[in-house]
Amino acid sequence: MTTYKIGVIVGSISSTSINRRLANALTKLAPQADLELTEIPIAALPFYSADNDAAIPAEAAEFKASIESADGVIIVTPEYNRSVPGVLKNALDTASRPWGDNSFAGKPSAVIGISIGPIRTAVAQQHLRSILSFLASPELAQPEGYLQLTDGLIDEDGTVNDESTAEFLVSWLKAVHTHVAKTLSPVS
Repeated sequence: MTTYKIGVIVGSISSTSINRRLANALTKLAPQADLELTEIPIAALPFYSADNDAAIPAEAAEFKASIESADGVIIVTPEYNRSVPGVLKNALDTASRPWGDNSFAGKPSAVIGISIGPIRTAVAQQHLRSILSFLASPELAQPEGYLQLTDGLIDEDGTVNDESTAEFLVSWLKAVHTHVAKTLSPVS
């Protein structure tokens, strides 16, 4: 089976981000799904401005190149005020500009998130899916990945301490693999 290189964007830049914990867990579990996950950081990105379209800042150019060199992208997002975090929206805007140079076009993507709240990250993910659709990024529709953090579920280093959660995450990653494979294979 082909191993795909997947870029991971964590939608939070907080040093205590529980979504970073989830991203670490996915990275640890990824080999079971023939995926190699590498974070594509967003903290150093300048705010997107069309004023910079003629001379893209180095951080933005590097970010765009990282997306373009990946076989697919996983976005691990928290929910802020029933939507995506501003830093994540800025990253998506940066990746899709200047006009005609959209790094997400045709790039398979998948969305997952974790929260302490009972509705998890459902609303943020719906907003994110709308943005990814506009960016022409083929999205993994099923299975959806909404997790609720409980004490001891995922350690700081990404160790998943609940067997059923680990099994779900591996099956979700296998679905990502299938999605990337189908998206990248030529239509006959």
